[in-house]
Amino acid sequence: EERNPPPGAVGWFPCRPRRHFLAARPCSSAARLRASSCSAMDGIVTDVAVGVKRGSDELLSGSVLNSPNSNMSSMVVTANGNDNKKFKGDDKMDGAPSRVLHIRKLPGEVTETEVIALGLPFGKVTNILMLKGKNQAFLELATEEAAITMVNYYSAVTPHLRNQPIYIQYSNHKELKTDNTLNQRAQAVLQAVTAVQATNAPISGTTVSESAVTPAQSPVLRIIIDNMYYPVTLDVLHQIFSKFGAVLKIITFTKNNQFQALLQYGDPVNAQQAKLALDGQNIYNACCTLRIDFSKLVNLNVKYNNDKSRDYTRPDLPSGDGQPALDPAIAAAFAKETSLLAVPGALSPLAIPNAAAAAAAAAAGRVGMPGVSAGGNTVLLVSNLNEEMVTPQSLFTLFGVYGDVQRVKILYNKKDSALIQMADGNQSQLAMSHLNGQKMYGKIIRVTLSKHQTVQLPREGLDDQGLTKDFGNSPLHRFKKPGSKNFQNIFPPSATLHLSNIPPSVAEEDLRTLFANTGGTVKAFKFFQDHKMALLQMSTVEEAIQALIDLHNYNLGENHHLRVSFSKSTI
Repeated sequence: EERNPPPGAVGWFPCRPRRHFLAARPCSSAARLRASSCSAMDGIVTDVAVGVKRGSDELLSGSVLNSPNSNMSSMVVTANGNDNKKFKGDDKMDGAPSRVLHIRKLPGEVTETEVIALGLPFGKVTNILMLKGKNQAFLELATEEAAITMVNYYSAVTPHLRNQPIYIQYSNHKELKTDNTLNQRAQAVLQAVTAVQATNAPISGTTVSESAVTPAQSPVLRIIIDNMYYPVTLDVLHQIFSKFGAVLKIITFTKNNQFQALLQYGDPVNAQQAKLALDGQNIYNACCTLRIDFSKLVNLNVKYNNDKSRDYTRPDLPSGDGQPALDPAIAAAFAKETSLLAVPGALSPLAIPNAAAAAAAAAAGRVGMPGVSAGGNTVLLVSNLNEEMVTPQSLFTLFGVYGDVQRVKILYNKKDSALIQMADGNQSQLAMSHLNGQKMYGKIIRVTLSKHQTVQLPREGLDDQGLTKDFGNSPLHRFKKPGSKNFQNIFPPSATLHLSNIPPSVAEEDLRTLFANTGGTVKAFKFFQDHKMALLQMSTVEEAIQALIDLHNYNLGENHHLRVSFSKSTI
């Protein structure tokens, strides 16, 4: 049965058998603010308003007591600092589900937009009430299901705003009713978000939760690496961006033949700080330039923890590629390298020594790291090769796209594996970053750093069946000339190939026929630079890799040897 509200209470919430009331300020004190402050409006006191004044009375929820180590059954709410009223809390620590959520322990300077962003990944946010003086807020979602999903998620992953943990639980109130005249700021923010939501429909089939927030407030950054001469792995990004706040998730991918990443912070403010400090900076000297923008996404859905994606809040996720999740020993060793990266605000280039880059590359390649000596390791171990097809020359040509190959040795007793010595450690990391997991002669190759420091040549007079070859003096090295443009044209393997050094007498049909004879299908072709260069697109990346191996340095006549490389462009 209904009970009468206690004397002095101006709000009544018949939500459940156990009810709570809203403490009212005595009219004498409220009159100093506004005479109307003591009037009731839709069950909520008018002097609880966003950004209007501090010391507002709080809406009690049954689970307001469920802070850690708290077993209180009642609490005291202070109205004026001397008028105390007692209110009973629910005996049940977690209230029944409600689409209104009570958020506590907010940082004092937090904005409405940041609080709204907490709920956006889970559904539409329909109302908000900020209690600045209490460092609390109430957030109303469109559906109870969305609120349940949000509470369940944040019960497993502690939410943070401005590097401070906050607490979220169900409110006793089924609906949040506010006076829009006193809640104008919050309503304006909500309207702006709603307008963006209306123009950003979810993308079907995406692995990323699509939601809407003003771009400048998103906790997710979109990162593009320009001029990627050295490898930039997921772990390198984590080290750099962790300097500005807790990184929750990273997804890396190649789009338009450029290495890109989506990186999610726990707090939009961290994302803004990272963007301001890092946008336009070089990770390494004169290369690997960061281009950073805010993503329209506000939450990333990471399914696998591997060298392409990582959810740092879910170490239990599978790797998704048939390999075990990241080895704990590697993760621990990698964590020790973090101190090597120093990003004191804006710095150009970012102070990342080769040892840290090698550690990151090693972690991505799932190999053990023998200390920081891996930084200068020039030798790669390539396994799962097609032993019927592979030759030292084919490995020289493919790996030569990413550095100057010095020596190649196919192992005598294990011919599906080879050692490849590059000119320096950075080139070996670059080749590993781009070629690990690619298909060569129909098999997915694995590329890791070798424990060997050099590739030994066979003793003089010993026949090793041509399995070892020295390319130290090869005229085909792409990077031996300092300042060569080739340094700026290093791209991941792609179906589109860049052709150069084409003589005037060679027509499009000649080149189409030549590349079709490598066993693939030519999908598109385009001449440019007065027919001296061309773009040619094969049907798959594997076909393009095969064509590059077969036709780089092919003699087209007239003293022209065809040069083939991967392109970032599409036709």
